[in-house]
Amino acid sequence: MSVLTEKELPRLSNDEIKRYSRHLIMPEVGIDGQRLLKAGRVLCIGAGGLGSPAAMYLAAAGVGTIGIVDFDVVDFSNLQRQIIHGTPDVGRSKLASAKDRLHAINPHVDIQTYETALSSENALELFEPYDVILDGTDNFPTRYLVNDACVLLGKPNAYGSIFRFEGQASVFATKNGPCYRCLYPEPPPPGLVPSCAEGGVLGVLPGVIGVIQATEALKLIAGIGEPLVGRFLIYDALRMRFRELKLRKDADCPVCGTHPTVTKLIDYEQFCGIHPATPEPAAASRTSATEITPLELKVRLDRGERVRIIDVREPNEFQINRIPGAELIPLGDIPRRYVELDVEEELVMQCKVGGRSAKAADFLRSVGFKRVLNLTGGILEWIDKVDPTQPRY
Repeated sequence: MSVLTEKELPRLSNDEIKRYSRHLIMPEVGIDGQRLLKAGRVLCIGAGGLGSPAAMYLAAAGVGTIGIVDFDVVDFSNLQRQIIHGTPDVGRSKLASAKDRLHAINPHVDIQTYETALSSENALELFEPYDVILDGTDNFPTRYLVNDACVLLGKPNAYGSIFRFEGQASVFATKNGPCYRCLYPEPPPPGLVPSCAEGGVLGVLPGVIGVIQATEALKLIAGIGEPLVGRFLIYDALRMRFRELKLRKDADCPVCGTHPTVTKLIDYEQFCGIHPATPEPAAASRTSATEITPLELKVRLDRGERVRIIDVREPNEFQINRIPGAELIPLGDIPRRYVELDVEEELVMQCKVGGRSAKAADFLRSVGFKRVLNLTGGILEWIDKVDPTQPRY
C-alpha cells in the first residue's frame, strides 16, 4: 500500500533483521515486505477485546506506526478477554497500559495514542495519516462512523465484531469493494441487539477475530495474499466452524455507491436512533408511577411494605447476585408468564442496569398493570448504593 519507492522505504537494522527473520525467509514477505510493514501505519479503534490481540500482533510483526484511539480505563471485567492489559493495570488508562505492553513486545514500533472519543468532528483528522483503519468498536454508531470516514478518505477498514460465541470479519471500503453500509444499509432498532456487557462474550473469541483483523491489515500493507474484500467471514466458536459469504458493492449505497448522498460525516447517534441521555430528575419531580431508586426501594423494604420484585435477567445472571426476595422471570418469558403476576400488586422490575426491566415494565403497563415501577440502575446500582458485599459483573 505504501506509495514510497524502494529507495525511500525504511531500512532494517541488524536487530530488526534478527527479530523478523521468520518473515524474511518467506518469499511472500522477504526484506522488501518487511520494509513495507515498517513503513506501514495502522490505526486501531479501541484497546479492548479486538484491539488487544490485533495491536499486539501488529507490533510483533513490525508495523512501524500503530495508533490507538480509546478513552476508557481498565476494569476487572475487561481482563477475561482484553489480554493487552493485566491485573496491575486495573484503574489505569487503557492507552497507557496498551502502550507499555506494545513497547515491551517491540521497542522498534512507534505507538501513537489518542485519548478521546471518536466522533464526526475528529475522525477524518485522526484517520488521515494511516494506511489501514482497524475497527475494534462495539456499538453501531461508531461502526457506521468508522465506515463512512474510511470511504470518504479511501482507507481500507479491517472490520471485526464479536458477540457471545460468534465473530465476524471482513475488509470494507477498498476502492472496488463493498463497505459496511452495503451489508447493513440501516442500523437495527436501538436495544434490539444486546451489547457484550448484556449478552456476554467467550473470552478467546476476540482473540480469534482480532488476529484475523491484524492478518488482513498486514496483507494490505505488504500487498500479499487475498484480503477479505467482498467476503464476509463468520466464525462459530461453539461448533468450530467458519463460513464465508460473498458481498457485492451496492451501486445504490449512499456512501460508496455511484451517486453517494452521504458526502460528509453525520450525527451517527441520531442515525442509529439513539438519543442523548437526559439528566436524572430529582426524586421529588420524577414520575413516581414509573421509577424507583435502589435507596427508595431499600427504605420501603425496611418498612415492611409489600413490594414484589421481579428480576428479568437470565438464570445464569441471577446466580451471580440478586436482591433478596426477588423472583426470576427472564424478559423473554414475560409475555407468556405475566399471568403469574397479580395486577393489583405493586411490582418492581429489575435487571442489570435498568434497560431490560424498563421494557418489561412497559409491556406490563400495556396489558393493564397499573402499579409497575422500574428499578433505576438495576442490580449494579443496588450493589453500589445498598449492598456492596455482592459481586459486580
